[in-house]
Amino acid sequence: MQREGYILVVETGDLIRGLLERWLGEAGHTVVTRAAGDPAPEGRLRLVIADVASPRRGGARIASLRAASRAAMLVLSARFRRGLGAAAARQLGVQRVLPKPFTRAELLPAVRETIEAP
Repeated sequence: MQREGYILVVETGDLIRGLLERWLGEAGHTVVTRAAGDPAPEGRLRLVIADVASPRRGGARIASLRAASRAAMLVLSARFRRGLGAAAARQLGVQRVLPKPFTRAELLPAVRETIEAP
């Protein structure tokens, strides 16, 4: 099932970027991947999934992505602990935070909920 618009994945790790592209593609999403700093392509952007190294230094990357688009944002980070997602998301000004490592079973509902959130 193909969905309207695309998901932009901004991830520095090649393996994780490839895995996200595969999992999301298999779930019916159109996925565009970028390394940090590359511009987003034209078209309807539904969601940005961005790797943030740490909560303290993530603000600059998030601000840069926000300047380019107002799409919903899901942040991935190995520095976030489980259970702090909502507080971390509010602190960063994003819809959701998903700590690394995560499973496909955790990612896909997080993507769906982030896209569908008001």
